[in-house]
Parts: sequence; C-alpha cells; structure tokens
Amino acid sequence: MLVTGASGTGTTTLGRALADRWSVPHADVDDYFWLPTSPPYTEKRPVEERLRLMNELFLPRSSWVLTGSVMGWGDSVLAVCDGVVFLVADSELRMRRLRERGVARYGEVDDVAHRAFLEWARSYDDPGFTGRSRARHERWLAVTSRPLLRLDGAAAVRDLVEAVNVWLV
Repeated sequence: MLVTGASGTGTTTLGRALADRWSVPHADVDDYFWLPTSPPYTEKRPVEERLRLMNELFLPRSSWVLTGSVMGWGDSVLAVCDGVVFLVADSELRMRRLRERGVARYGEVDDVAHRAFLEWARSYDDPGFTGRSRARHERWLAVTSRPLLRLDGAAAVRDLVEAVNVWLV
C-alpha cells in the first residue's frame, strides 16, 4: 500500500497507523530518497540506489505500507502496490502542521533551510510549480492502474484507517 500526498497531509501518520493495525512493516520514502546528512534532507540518493535499497529491505515482503511520493522515479514500486491512498488537505492546515512538526523535531526553527522547505511545501498548491505539486500528483495518479482512494487528511486518523479498511474489503 502506498499512502501519498503533499507534505503535511498526514501520510506518515496514516501509514504508521495502517501498518500498526495490519501488523505489517511501515517504510517512508524519505528514508530512501535522502542520504543521511546533517542537517538532514540536503542530498538526494541516486534513483538506482533508492530502488535497490527498497527492493532489498521491504518490497519482497508480502505486505507493507509505504508513505511519501515515488512520483517520477518509482513506477516499479507503484507496480507492486495493492493500492494507493491519496491524502489531500487545505494549504493552511498543511502549513500549520509542518510548522508544528518543525518545532517538535528541532525546537524553534527559523533558519534558511526551514524557511525554504516551508516555501517549497506551500508551492504544492500552485499549478505552475515545477516541483512536486497537486497538479503533477493528479496527472500521475490519473494514469496509474492501481486502485486509488482519495481521502481528506483533515479527518481523524482513526476515521481514515477505517475508511481504508472498508475500501479494501
């Protein structure tokens, strides 16, 4: 199962909750996409290496939950997903969650990298943005052959888990 959407929609939270409910492993794309650096999230891992690690560590398992975006580089990962859950949430909610997450992880963060990340995340709703955007996500999802469930990331996690479980029956 792939749970995807913009940063701040709750993909990781939902993915962990689903993995716990189903007693299966959870993996986050960021752990494969980025090389371990300090500060984090500054150097991308080459695509071939990402896919090799994913194939070694969790894709061969019978069941798992992956959270994040593989759009543009992970079609082979998408091909083995049972389905895709696409979370959406309004920009104001996403940005509030991202600011709160930054404070929870790093304390009062107001450095250049954090501001750049928030600006990047805010751009998701701009259809002209050339990075990961809602428009690009929609185009990518429109051509997938995997079953697709769209959910509102503003809903309570327990309600989202239940919606996914009902969808899978």
